Amino acid sequence: MSSHSYWYYGLSAVSLILLIYICRKRSMERSLLLFLAMVQITYFIETVIYIFLDSYAYTPEIIQHSTYFDSNIGALASNLFIVPVLAVLLATFRLGWAWVLLFVGLLCGTELLFLKLHIYYLHWWRVFYTAIGLLIFLPSTKKIYPLLLRPLEGWLHSLFLFLCTAPILGTLHIMPIMFLMNRSYSLGWFDDKDHDTTAFSSIYYLVATFILMIFVKMKMKLWLKLLLQAICFIIITVVLHMSGILDIRAKWDPCYYVLFPPAVSLIAMNISKRLSNGPSS
Repeated sequence: MSSHSYWYYGLSAVSLILLIYICRKRSMERSLLLFLAMVQITYFIETVIYIFLDSYAYTPEIIQHSTYFDSNIGALASNLFIVPVLAVLLATFRLGWAWVLLFVGLLCGTELLFLKLHIYYLHWWRVFYTAIGLLIFLPSTKKIYPLLLRPLEGWLHSLFLFLCTAPILGTLHIMPIMFLMNRSYSLGWFDDKDHDTTAFSSIYYLVATFILMIFVKMKMKLWLKLLLQAICFIIITVVLHMSGILDIRAKWDPCYYVLFPPAVSLIAMNISKRLSNGPSS
């Protein structure tokens, strides 16, 4: 194991410990829903600045067969763990601006440390931009959390259902690709094929989540919902493969990408009920 990876594993471990602490001290259900929503918001931000605008790169040296996928793993330590967890901690414990400034300082300090250790590199990005973004992102969680403390309906229900479901589907979509190289997407957007794959994946999972939401909100028998979803993803897989965008490299790949979205939709149905019923559920 590379010395680079210890820093990223350590950051992820601290984040998980903090999340467990939050869930034990506050409502586990609401804390996890807020966490998922904040993860997706960070995914949105990183899709723009990290994937499409190539702002920076990570070198955790966890994935050896792909430099870009290895960078993605480093990005997950930030986007899937530490930043959303600190945001949830602020909101659920109703911490004030002194804590916001402390967390911004800690995160920017960590960024500077990673730069010093040469396990993280800036392209056009600057640590100053990170500080500004965190000063907006972290306090916003305190505005979002109260919405989860009441039953939701209408567009707010749909918004939070999307935000809570998308990171699950998106993470399950990209993780096998990065570690197992079971498929790739090629559109010619970037010179690096793995960068191309990551970029298209970031759009694919958002579209897939929208499809799941439609089925979750439709009133029909459960077995029929799941069957129609599977058929829908069979069609998507076939169209992408025949168009030359999708290159399938493992026999199990089509089965996984057809079956796991309907499985995620079962989770989404449960999330939908929780959002509708409110904390008392």
